[in-house]
Amino acid sequence: MISRQNFILLFICFLICLSCNNSDNLGEVYQPVNVILITADDLNYNSLGCYGNTLNQITPNIDKLAESGILFTNAFVNIAVCQPSRQSILTGRYPHNNGAPAFNPIARDVVTLQEVLEKAGYLNGILGKEIHLKPTEKFRWDYYITEEDLASGLGIGREPELYFEFSTEFFNKAKMEGKPFFLMANSHDPHRPFAGSDQEKNAWGEDLPLITRKILPDEVTVPDFLPDLPEVRLEIAEYYTSVYRLDQTVGAIMDALKNSGQEANTLVMFISDNGMALPFAKSNCYLNSNKTPWLVRWPSVIEGGRVDSTHFISGIDFMPTILNTLRLPPVSEMDGTSFLPVLEGKTQKNRTTVFTEFHRIFAGIDYPMRGVHVENFGYIANFWSDGQIEIKGDAMSGRTYSAMKEAAVSDKQVADRLNMYIYRVPEELYDFKTDPDALNNLINVPEYQEKIKEMKGLLLKEMKRTKDPIYDDFVNRFINY
Repeated sequence: MISRQNFILLFICFLICLSCNNSDNLGEVYQPVNVILITADDLNYNSLGCYGNTLNQITPNIDKLAESGILFTNAFVNIAVCQPSRQSILTGRYPHNNGAPAFNPIARDVVTLQEVLEKAGYLNGILGKEIHLKPTEKFRWDYYITEEDLASGLGIGREPELYFEFSTEFFNKAKMEGKPFFLMANSHDPHRPFAGSDQEKNAWGEDLPLITRKILPDEVTVPDFLPDLPEVRLEIAEYYTSVYRLDQTVGAIMDALKNSGQEANTLVMFISDNGMALPFAKSNCYLNSNKTPWLVRWPSVIEGGRVDSTHFISGIDFMPTILNTLRLPPVSEMDGTSFLPVLEGKTQKNRTTVFTEFHRIFAGIDYPMRGVHVENFGYIANFWSDGQIEIKGDAMSGRTYSAMKEAAVSDKQVADRLNMYIYRVPEELYDFKTDPDALNNLINVPEYQEKIKEMKGLLLKEMKRTKDPIYDDFVNRFINY
């Protein structure tokens, strides 16, 4: 039997433990952190001023966000296409592990971030792109602005004023209900059709979002992975007009947050779901496919102006990081890990590698690919490439692909580049430090064979760890050949 003295001692210990679980210091009550995830749609990592774009004042609001927090230079999404990318981010799992390798709903037994947050008393909200998170009931939205809502007036997911209004309404709802919140604010820019393009007019007629700045062809730099043709340059200008409008949307969301009075206790992250919808970017495993801008603003923890070029982070790390940040228990079977220590200024020595994958385009055609990225190098295995199969996708729907096809008739350099895009090769290796646009495939260069072997080993190990369904195919085709 416990004596009265021991009972009192045990009770005091219990109170101390309880206090520690609910405060950082004794007497200081823990205040739940709000979270905002702002996503861009089909935005290349290097399209922003804070990531080196020299186009004058193209993204002032996003640059301001970077200045007030931390900017990651080695951040990636694990799959470079809309729905699978977003569903991977909100489950902490690779697409091959959450039941949704392509444009299909996640498995019913996979736990979403929103399900955990709902149980923890959070208010979950989403603005736009909700059709890319399925099944809807698994994401537990309390505030749910659909693409149809955003299409009212001058919306179509590209109207900054509407994002301001809806964000304001959501923040007020959270305040009135006395709940911490998670808001996923999804801009539809700079997804096709680009601002001011014929494609945009054909899609939605004349009732279009206002364009307050039109980027002209002579202002832009054509990416090195594309030929500098007049129609390509025009499409890049249209893309950047959409990028500028995206920046206005981000500014509108941040203004609404500031007006709400909840800015100080809100963690804000900004990312893109994948690279631009042009050849050699979206729906592939290149640097321009998976590398994403990743900005984190957290006034109470992160000192402004930080740049992290050491740690590799990826989409599967988002959910475990948020759970860790909010002091919620981890969910079993997540593939990612928390990078909260990095946000707090610490070092994580294991963050040196990122793995990428691709499965199937929206049209239902399979193009299986796997990739691994380390500090300087990227290795890609194209399981579909056999010299006969031709790649398809929405990167072919605009001016750029048509211009490349036309120029290829008389320009061998463009013809070779187009042929590489359409048919690819089974394996690719690039030194992304010197060749970020993947122009010089090193796969057959003798002095890189040890590096290739090393990177194949990394990929093989991760495919085995995560029970990748094409692990055996990789062994048979790319290891034991």
